[in-house]
Amino acid sequence: MSEKHIDEISGVATTGHEWDGIRELNNPLPRWWVWTFYLTILWAIGYTIAYPAWPLLNSATQGVLGFSSRADVKKELAAAQEAKASYVSAIASKSVEEIQADETLRTFATAAGAAAFKVNCVQCHGSGAEGSKGFPNLNDDDWLWGGKITDIQQTIAHGIRFDTDADTRVSEMPAFKEMLQPQEIKDVSSYVASLMGFTVDETRIEPGKVVFAANCASCHGANAMGMQDLGAPNLTDSISLLVHSEADIESQVRAPKHGVMPAWQARLGESTVKELATYVYSLGGGK
Repeated sequence: MSEKHIDEISGVATTGHEWDGIRELNNPLPRWWVWTFYLTILWAIGYTIAYPAWPLLNSATQGVLGFSSRADVKKELAAAQEAKASYVSAIASKSVEEIQADETLRTFATAAGAAAFKVNCVQCHGSGAEGSKGFPNLNDDDWLWGGKITDIQQTIAHGIRFDTDADTRVSEMPAFKEMLQPQEIKDVSSYVASLMGFTVDETRIEPGKVVFAANCASCHGANAMGMQDLGAPNLTDSISLLVHSEADIESQVRAPKHGVMPAWQARLGESTVKELATYVYSLGGGK
């Protein structure tokens, strides 16, 4: 039997293996580590027997303990549904005014409405309901169709200019390019721009006021502060979705653009619409 080779630097015997002059030291693992490793193997085998583990063609082994994380989740969801069932039932049976008057129910509806808003409304109105470009900010008190909670409910439920809902909000500004002379359009645009705080040619304001009274006051009001029954906006403030300059106003007078909002009641149900209305109203802009 040949003598074991001892490494000169470490003083440890080698295994006898050699690769290109490199020898492998014979350093066995500590016995406690080896036994711990064996125990982890036994633990893994026991775990796969006790719990679902091995994949099959259409499922997996069930395990002798019958544990199922999916079953636990279903139980938790069922318990949550049962816990909130009384609130859901109350929302379904009560009006938005009654929900608003009940602090506990209002709190629940607001939270539920906030969740529904994040799923269905943020794409247009933004995550904070501040409104994306071309879509209204729901935090202020500037409302086309009214800011009472019943008004908000009606708008959410049936939408605006949504063709498939018979009760949708409808208002359309006519195109005045065929009804007014080019100079009249310029004059009335200057007048409206002056109301919104833009700097304009002052010589056009009075002529524009005359054109406005004859053609626009029937919807926007003699004071140009709008009519919510008709969905006509207030033209005396700087809040606007489509116009940000006198040129924008002139373009809108010539050939107006009209937005569309979907009717949500058919999609989400009456209770969710009530929750959304409660949430939007809670943002502070409701009246």
